[in-house]
Amino acid sequence: MKKIIMAATAAAVATMPMAAPTYAAEKVNVAFFLEWAMPNQIAKVNKTFDKAMGVKVNWTDFKTGVAMTEAMLSGDIDIAYSQGLAPFVTAIQQGAPLKMIGIAVVYEANDCFVKNGLGITSANASELEGKTVAVPLNTMADFAFRKYMTALKVDVSKLKIVDQAPADGAKSLADGAVHMACIYGGASAKAAGEVGTPIMNKAQKVKAGIGSFDVISVTEKFATENPELVKSFLEVTEEANRAWKGTPEQIAIVAKDAGMKVDTTKKQISDFIFPTAKEQLAKYFNKGGIAASAAASLGLVFKGDSDGKKIAKTLDGSFLK
Repeated sequence: MKKIIMAATAAAVATMPMAAPTYAAEKVNVAFFLEWAMPNQIAKVNKTFDKAMGVKVNWTDFKTGVAMTEAMLSGDIDIAYSQGLAPFVTAIQQGAPLKMIGIAVVYEANDCFVKNGLGITSANASELEGKTVAVPLNTMADFAFRKYMTALKVDVSKLKIVDQAPADGAKSLADGAVHMACIYGGASAKAAGEVGTPIMNKAQKVKAGIGSFDVISVTEKFATENPELVKSFLEVTEEANRAWKGTPEQIAIVAKDAGMKVDTTKKQISDFIFPTAKEQLAKYFNKGGIAASAAASLGLVFKGDSDGKKIAKTLDGSFLK
């Protein structure tokens, strides 16, 4: 971070024309989610990112990780914070020039809520066949949904799946337009929970090995041209995670920025795990680590990549060092 601050200061006081460092972009555009409480939102609110990176950091909220990808490909977003693994993998499969550079958060798999009154539980989940399900396609909620259906032996081809963002899915569930809705986001999950019940509880998810994690992704172009900015962004996030104590003051700041109520924010973030840079390098970005194995489970495989070089270009933990 010191390198960035010094570079920005030098550029500001220079009295003779000179080219700015290739990594010193004038601004950094970051994608994030509302209803998704994160410790680094305190650094966002306090402009700590701007100060440490020496540039203006613009934050734009998105409804899905797919929309984040589209914005990155159009050049509107440089870094996507807490993008779902599923939309990242989908983008890579389609040839998108993106890199996974960090793990934002590890959390319990998103819930799929069955409309109360239907009498459908994990014990008779096959009765969902023939019914309508709201799923935000190509997201981690979609990933969890398919894992649930496999574990519960439900034939997905016999379901009518409608692509709906979490807030819309919760509304459809309440209106009776769908029989089950797969949701992420604190407020949307709370709304769905008022009219529905998760198809699998926490213990069942653990037993079935169903979990989730979101990633920090970046465009290859931005990472190549601005490596110090990328490193600085991860450093500020790391520091914010370490400083998180869950105090009332911290919860209040994050709740306001996330667009949620304090009690909802407190409940949501209490279930989140924020792995340190050291843990990410040791467990996720090591050869054959969690990042590679999870991506492979979603279909991210490269033919003739026995030495892992191709996938290494996509999953890059070097900025955490």
